[in-house]
Amino acid sequence: MSIKNNFEPLIIVFCCQWCSYAGGDMAGTSHLVYPANVRVIRVPCSGRVSPNLVLRAFQRGADAVLIAGCHPGDCHYISGNNLAYRRFHLFGSFLEFIGIEPERFGFHWISASEGPKFARIMTETTETIRSLGPNLKLRGQR
Repeated sequence: MSIKNNFEPLIIVFCCQWCSYAGGDMAGTSHLVYPANVRVIRVPCSGRVSPNLVLRAFQRGADAVLIAGCHPGDCHYISGNNLAYRRFHLFGSFLEFIGIEPERFGFHWISASEGPKFARIMTETTETIRSLGPNLKLRGQR
């Protein structure tokens, strides 16, 4: 039996407290099903997520890391979501350069009213990562 058969990925999601976190909450209160291996971390704004936090999540055992922010033009802090998008658009290339598959990192716009979208993205990401297998690139490095 291969590792992939018993593999349950750990997915870390940094969610903006104003939109994406509320979207995840809506998914839960609407009884929408998404995998239990998703760990949501609420942040004040997606613009406050540092690339160091993403690397640290991978080092600590995450098989995928997602960042979810407000839609463009809806940021509670005016332009934090645009800053995050620009920052992590380039950061994805860095992750690929160090050997982390592009599918293991993602950035999504999810509003408070998009609970079904939140559940769908979490389910799709889990299925994708399950098919890739565990991320062993940075794990255990401190």
